[in-house]
Amino acid sequence: MRTRLSIFVSIVQTILFLAHWFVYATVAYFWGGVATSWAVKLAFGLLSISFVAASLRGWYSHHPLVRVFYAVSAIWLGFASYFLLASVACWIIYILSHAAGLSWQAALIADVAFGIAAAVGFYGVLNAARPRVTRITVALPNLPSQWRGRMAAIVSDLHLGHVRNVRFVRRVVDKIIALQPDIAFVTGDLYDGVAADFEKLAEPWKRLTSPEQTEAALPHKPAALGVYYIAGNHEEFYRNSEYLPPLLRAGIRVLDNEKVEVDGLQLVGVHYRDAVIAERYRSILRGVKLNRGRASILLLHAPVRLPITEEEGISLQLSGHTHGGQFFPWTLIAKRVWGKLNHGLQRVGNLQIYTTYGTGTWGPPLRVATYPEIVLIRFE
Repeated sequence: MRTRLSIFVSIVQTILFLAHWFVYATVAYFWGGVATSWAVKLAFGLLSISFVAASLRGWYSHHPLVRVFYAVSAIWLGFASYFLLASVACWIIYILSHAAGLSWQAALIADVAFGIAAAVGFYGVLNAARPRVTRITVALPNLPSQWRGRMAAIVSDLHLGHVRNVRFVRRVVDKIIALQPDIAFVTGDLYDGVAADFEKLAEPWKRLTSPEQTEAALPHKPAALGVYYIAGNHEEFYRNSEYLPPLLRAGIRVLDNEKVEVDGLQLVGVHYRDAVIAERYRSILRGVKLNRGRASILLLHAPVRLPITEEEGISLQLSGHTHGGQFFPWTLIAKRVWGKLNHGLQRVGNLQIYTTYGTGTWGPPLRVATYPEIVLIRFE
């Protein structure tokens, strides 16, 4: 395991170093002067190792200085992605301008390209910090009459840790309370896989799960039917004993590869790790003894194993995981990999599936061409 991790870290670090070298070479050529100094070279060298160093340290500590180091390095990594694109654009424009006899000044080309890259980076940071509400309506066959008109809030991929922490989850819970859903679902990757204070991060959920925590002025208790959670792939970085007890104490119901009845609706939850192997996943769904004559909802972190899910009679699957690629140009890769399952409500045979962009971010806290969302489903 350590050997594989060392190889993976080495590959990632090599890629980051080469990318930073290319950006530095572009900056030095197009701007010259101070940009060619040893101070700039040293800065790029340190920046090239910052995210890997912060990640390695962040796995073991959530000290405030470690969190700041991680957040700064993650933000830089996002900006560096756009500076890399700007560098490529600089060379293309420079070569084409000379081929066309325009001879545009190198410094001016760099000013424009890197200026746009910086602006997009700033937009991405601001956009990622502001979750939006996505409202959809889903008609489910054989839905119990008492569920018609009810609403469910879905959050996924909060990735709580060093960048998104207590203040962020409080804001998310406040938004959910304001929406007044009847039930709430958390579809995995609640945590980022780094060291964290799980007690503090779980505390805000009590406002949804405990009557005394809810504002008396509200028409009815938000999430009166409960808050339900399943684990994603990032929870696999922890032992269950680290993060689950605080969630349970906060009143969140963890669905451990099981089915529960919620006022006549069948609710099934399968952890991400248990859907990796197709036959194990099929065995779990068959083991919950689903009543195919009644509506059912499945919480599964990733939009995978859909043929099995449809065969076993699930009505609606709720997932996240894709982030929609989070920010351009990775959005193009995500669309290529996930196709129509990348985001939104889709149908596979008799199965409906909604894939959310997620509420938080992983790695660089940027979102460009996607947005963080809290999904509010109205059932019909």
